Amino acid sequence: MIEFVKDTFLVLGRIFTIIPLLLFITLFMGKRAIGELPIFDFLIIVILGAVVGADIADPDIKHFPTAIAIISIGIFQRIIANWKISNRKVGRLLTFEPTVVIQDGKFLNNNLKRIRYSIDNVLQMLREKNVFDISEVETAIIEPNGALSVLKKTQKHPVTLEDMNIIKTTSTISFPIIIEGTMYSSVLKDLNLDEAWLQQQLIHQGVSDIKKVFFASINRKNQLHISLKDENNITVPPIKH
Repeated sequence: MIEFVKDTFLVLGRIFTIIPLLLFITLFMGKRAIGELPIFDFLIIVILGAVVGADIADPDIKHFPTAIAIISIGIFQRIIANWKISNRKVGRLLTFEPTVVIQDGKFLNNNLKRIRYSIDNVLQMLREKNVFDISEVETAIIEPNGALSVLKKTQKHPVTLEDMNIIKTTSTISFPIIIEGTMYSSVLKDLNLDEAWLQQQLIHQGVSDIKKVFFASINRKNQLHISLKDENNITVPPIKH
């Protein structure tokens, strides 16, 4: 019982000493380490978590070496961060490249597979950017930190009432109807459409096999927008760091 109480007070003491130290080191590393989380900074955060967790949970681990390890990790991260800023080649080696996943309103299937993102991931991120219709997108990029950057087509840029002197009463939204060759009949039903209509629209756009469709969506005006699994006629901009 005495040993249990001793260990409990030891763990509590470590918590109250290690948290201020961890806070200081995090502030020392800078906003970049907690805001964007590039791959190197992510690894640093994971290592810090492992070191701190082991120190708090196991009373047998000596406390002072843990504090030294935390300070050393913080200094190491700061050195590497400054090195990445001063040497562009090093910076590119320690992070991912940005990846274009949508161009001219079309999903780039191969790029999505390379970074292991699904259509659902990108659609959710688009909605978070207030984009509910992929046809409005000129370019969408998955950044090195995993965030999505979106450039809308010129005619889809938001305007003010002063620009157009009109009031917009409806929003543009499209509904996924085909994802990776699989059709969602429930969406057709909700829009009072049927499979025959869809097949006719696909043929009208030069698509004879639904399995070739990577993604297709329908808006409120019953306009069908299609991305094929192999889009060969799209020029992808050379986006780099």
